[in-house]
Amino acid sequence: MSGRKTAASQLEKNGCGMTTSIRESNNIPFSWPSIPNPIPRRYRRRLRSKFRSAQSPASSIASIETSFSPSDTIRALRSHRWSYYDGQYIILIILAIFSLSISQAPGPLVKTGAATLLILALLVPVTRQFFLPVLPVFTWLLFFFNARFIPPEYRPHIWVKVLPALENIFYGANLSNILSAHKYVVLDVLAWIPYGLLHFGGPFFWAGLMFIFGPPGTVPVFARTFGYLNIIGVAIQLVFPCSPPWYENLYGLAPANYSMQGSPAGLARIDMLLGFDMYTTTFTASPLVFGAFPSLHSGNAVLEALFMSHVFPKLRPLVFCYAMWMWWATMYLSHHYAVDLVAGAFLAAISFYIAKANFLPRIQTDKRFRWDYDYVERGDEPSKGYEYGLTVLGNEDFRHDSSDEWTIGSSSSISSGSRSPVDDSQSWEGETLASQHSDTELSEIVVR
Repeated sequence: MSGRKTAASQLEKNGCGMTTSIRESNNIPFSWPSIPNPIPRRYRRRLRSKFRSAQSPASSIASIETSFSPSDTIRALRSHRWSYYDGQYIILIILAIFSLSISQAPGPLVKTGAATLLILALLVPVTRQFFLPVLPVFTWLLFFFNARFIPPEYRPHIWVKVLPALENIFYGANLSNILSAHKYVVLDVLAWIPYGLLHFGGPFFWAGLMFIFGPPGTVPVFARTFGYLNIIGVAIQLVFPCSPPWYENLYGLAPANYSMQGSPAGLARIDMLLGFDMYTTTFTASPLVFGAFPSLHSGNAVLEALFMSHVFPKLRPLVFCYAMWMWWATMYLSHHYAVDLVAGAFLAAISFYIAKANFLPRIQTDKRFRWDYDYVERGDEPSKGYEYGLTVLGNEDFRHDSSDEWTIGSSSSISSGSRSPVDDSQSWEGETLASQHSDTELSEIVVR
């Protein structure tokens, strides 16, 4: 009995010792005296609310991905809400496999290496944000340059008389022959600038302007629309091959065959003027010699003008003058009929307005740069079932969200009825009386 009392007393002593040690460990070794805050509490709440509301979520919207971890891409794929819009990648894969299967150059090692590099670029987030939207552009280039390897026996009949006949029906004359009847060096240079230079470098310049001054998400939509426009154009040219004006000038209306080479037409004068072969060899070995209809020079110029007029309404006359400049240049250089230009413009307009109605971010007139945007709205009308139809771009998870990257029109990119364009955890109305933020933090902010 006495042994039990002794053990109990010993345990009680040990417990007291543990309690004492715990209390001692919880004591702060240095305690700073609290200084009373001279700012009244209600003014502190208003000041704190002002600072919190000034923290715009635009940094999340306009920020560029800097992660090099492929696990972020895998996480984005896992959280991605798949929809029928994702069928676009199946189409791109089919076109890429078809193009590579008929391609005779380069060799298999180069093809495998290029495909491996592209897959790696899509796995790394910092490169994925650039390569994913331009996948349609890459597919179009692959499709276009390998079209020459399609066996002639599988190609349709070449239409030589259709376009000249339509030209005379619609306009009463061959406008290309009329515009190219009088040739001068000054006119050659004026036609060369849009057709031979701006056509290739213009999309990069327009995309750079839209990236800086347009709402976030504009450039990816432009890249995808540009790529799909050209894919459709090449497909039409393969199904409905037609001869261009230079063929009529060289061979008249004689039947054509796929063994014939292309021609630089008016661009040959530019090579003579510059003194070196810049276009002759390239156009002679063109992958699509009879791809006159529709004109992708016209389609690309009109598409760029439509996107630029959407982002910069004040520049609408300038960009459409550029499109008309391109139209004149194509006919003066004998590369397209006027009916080709109208068809290309019509195809570009359809592509643009589909993108604008569903995917293109709206312009906010009070914002000057992409970094000024706190939220974006897509399409012509707010989405049904949501109060404001706002795209969730202001939350912290947007950087790893797949909705704006993998699919241009995914339903997962629409907010779930939130009244605020930022996450619900962020307050736009200020803190309450029960705010846990210390007055010391507020004092430091005021002093700063």
